[in-house]
Amino acid sequence: MPSPYRALFAAPGTKGFAAAGFIGRMPLSMMGIGVVTMISQLTGRYGLAGGLSATIALAAAVLGPQVSRLVDRHGQRRVLRPATLVALAASAGLLLTAHYGWPDWLLFVCAVGIGAVPSLGAMIRARWAALYRGTPRLHTAYSFESVVDEVCFIFGPIISIGLSTAWFPEAGPLLAAGFLAVGVFWLTAQRATEPAPHPRERHGGGSALRAAGLQVLVATFVATGAIFGAVDVVTVAFAEEQGHKAAASVVLALYAAGSCVAGIVFGLLHFTGAPARRWLLGVCAMAVSMIPLLLVGNLPFLAVALFVAGLSIAPTMITTMSLIEEHVPRAHLTEGMTWVSTGLAVGVALGSSAAGWVIDAAGARAGYGVPAVSGAVAVAVGFLGYRRLSRPVPRRGGTVEQHSERQERHVA
Repeated sequence: MPSPYRALFAAPGTKGFAAAGFIGRMPLSMMGIGVVTMISQLTGRYGLAGGLSATIALAAAVLGPQVSRLVDRHGQRRVLRPATLVALAASAGLLLTAHYGWPDWLLFVCAVGIGAVPSLGAMIRARWAALYRGTPRLHTAYSFESVVDEVCFIFGPIISIGLSTAWFPEAGPLLAAGFLAVGVFWLTAQRATEPAPHPRERHGGGSALRAAGLQVLVATFVATGAIFGAVDVVTVAFAEEQGHKAAASVVLALYAAGSCVAGIVFGLLHFTGAPARRWLLGVCAMAVSMIPLLLVGNLPFLAVALFVAGLSIAPTMITTMSLIEEHVPRAHLTEGMTWVSTGLAVGVALGSSAAGWVIDAAGARAGYGVPAVSGAVAVAVGFLGYRRLSRPVPRRGGTVEQHSERQERHVA
């Protein structure tokens, strides 16, 4: 491992919470696709499977920021364990309902409950921020976490689908629930590195989303999430049209691998100047990288194009985390990070739905127009909100509302 990454783990407790965070994040990429695989095998109803997967994603988008907001107020241990127990109980209910063929409405109720799963990525990044805030090591830490995210997205679906098809239908979601339990309870047992909570009476009850800079980031990442959701769906359809549907997982793994490689390299670099410019450049690069997909004619070309497209993802996400720290008061940092994940989740749902409609109407190749348009929207929102991002919020003192008002005055 390169020396900046070795130095990252010099602080006591870092290896422990990083390992717990990795295990606890595996369900992020395993649960949705595992439920789709399980339901399609048990019932053959892909519409029901897709509906449940979308329900889990949207429920997490709604509940996730609220869980993180409570974490900021009361601490990770006090909030994560009850929230995880709710998600685990709902997961058990969904598996039992699917196995015994109980009513469909009960499946959807359980899917909503799974949405209480905590955003472990935000929790781990908050711990890194508490350790290395104001130092170059925080950039390296965010880079490392982006690489961990991509590793989860490379191997999670493969493990989940493989177990559900080779062992028994419920195996994938069951293992995802196991990873969640181990990761969360291991993480919350590590009290020494837990960020200090910020009780409500110390900073008011406003949401992190009141910060104008965060609003720009979330809106942009709705469009960015649409890119990811559309690329996944269209790539599967394109591979099926080419007669090699199974190759879709390999091609999509190369998309994540490109991001993983870029994240490792990006973490070795040290930057000066405003992160807002790097962020906008990254958003533009993601949008431009979608254009070659409109010209794909075969799977090898698609694999190369997606690997290149993936190179812009991790650097943009890393810079986004730095911007969140600049624009969101420390008392709301975990919630702020979770709101970006929420924007991505909403975008993924929108992008996958739009791509499916285009594929049905005009074929898989036409479906790549959806991520191309989504990229253009992301760039437009990024440029429109750039002035807000280029002026950080003061770091000390004041409530969220006061921070937002100060930023609005700067923009005006």
